[in-house]
Amino acid sequence: MGGITRRKFLGLTALAVPAALGADGRFVEPTSLRVTELRLNGPGNCRFVHFSDFHHKGDVRYAAEVVRTINELEPEFVCFTGDLVEEARFATEALGFIQQIRAPVYGAPGNHDFLSGVSFLEFDAAFAATGGAWLSGRSRVLPKYDLELIGMGKGGVDAFNPPRASRRVLLMHYPEIAHGMRDQRFDLILAGHSHGGQVRLPFLGALIVPNGVGPYDHGYYETPGGPLYVNAGIGTYLIPVRLNCRPEITVITI
Repeated sequence: MGGITRRKFLGLTALAVPAALGADGRFVEPTSLRVTELRLNGPGNCRFVHFSDFHHKGDVRYAAEVVRTINELEPEFVCFTGDLVEEARFATEALGFIQQIRAPVYGAPGNHDFLSGVSFLEFDAAFAATGGAWLSGRSRVLPKYDLELIGMGKGGVDAFNPPRASRRVLLMHYPEIAHGMRDQRFDLILAGHSHGGQVRLPFLGALIVPNGVGPYDHGYYETPGGPLYVNAGIGTYLIPVRLNCRPEITVITI
């Protein structure tokens, strides 16, 4: 056989690169966890984990890896910002994984938690079993850190009570809500929903994000409501693809 010509080589390369990217986006990145760190100004006496958008669909090996990674980080507590499942049939299994986390887990609902039809009594029981709580429109004070965790429910920010601690962290699902906050301000706002776009391109960022994200598709932002961190999520939605946007667990020190 004769040697390959330069034209053939360039043609094969042009075909191979998209194929490789597609394989990475479909088979590698959706379960290739990364751990990011966020340090905020303050006493630095509180170190916890934030994750979001589990979208558990029965992949027990991956779910176990998520739990193992969180436990190895040894956080003082864990915050979850919604979308545990899309379908009720996966809820018991997903809540079982939440209970395997060896730290108190505090959660707030996402749109799919409401749409799934799962009773929030099940969420209440599972999150309480960790020593944490399901904070749908409720808050919990952690006296050791002089910190109040507030979970957004359907009532929105107008339903919040006066502060119960000197520092307040808001758990919510839709990042864009932070943009409209004027009367409420928090030391930190945690959100998800965007999945980071799932597919991000250099210089362009996320190609598509769902409604409710606004300009806050992934990472740290200053907003009218306070500092906001948008987690890229653990699972995927609609298409099981991630490209240049690995699933994320965030370690936060405040």
